[in-house]
Amino acid sequence: MRKVRTWIGIVLVAGFSGLSVSAAGANSLVTSTPAAGSTISSSPGALTLTTEVTILDVGNTVNVTDPKGNRVDDGTITVNDVDVIAGLQPLKLDGPYTVSYTLLSENDVPLQGTFTFIYKAPSVISSASPTPILTSATPPETVNSGGGVPVLIIGMICAAFLVFVGLCLYAWNIFKKR
Repeated sequence: MRKVRTWIGIVLVAGFSGLSVSAAGANSLVTSTPAAGSTISSSPGALTLTTEVTILDVGNTVNVTDPKGNRVDDGTITVNDVDVIAGLQPLKLDGPYTVSYTLLSENDVPLQGTFTFIYKAPSVISSASPTPILTSATPPETVNSGGGVPVLIIGMICAAFLVFVGLCLYAWNIFKKR
C-alpha cells in the first residue's frame, strides 16, 4: 500500500508541475510609433506597436480616435512577430489622439492599454511627389514560436500515462492480496 501512495504522489506532482505556467513570459508594450505622449506634425499612414512577446495573428484590436472621439484607424491590423501595425486615415484635426489596444499572445493574458499622442498640423502643406509602393512578391514567413500549448499537451499526456501506470500498480496490488 505504501508503494501505491508513493506512485500516486509522484503522479500528482508530475501533473501539477506540467500545468504550471511561468509569469516570466508576461507581455508588455516596448515602444510605439508615434510614441506615447509625443507631438507629431505629419500625418502617419500607420501606427506601430512593438511588444516583448510574439503576438497572435488573430483577435487583436487597435482603435485610434481623434480629439472629437471619431475613429481614424482604417480597421486594418498586420502582425509581424512582435510588431502590430494598424493603418490610419489621414489625420486632420489638431489635438490629442487616443490609441486603445488589446493584443493577444500565446499562453498570456491579453495586453491592454491606452495612450495618447498629439497631432499638430503644419501651417503650410506642401505637395509631395508620389512615390511608388514596393510590395514583396512573397508574404512574410510565419514561424511557430513553439509556444506553451504543445508543451502543455505533452505534459498532460505524460501525466495521464503516469496515472495509468499508478492505477495498474494499485490494481495489481489489490489482485495479489486476494
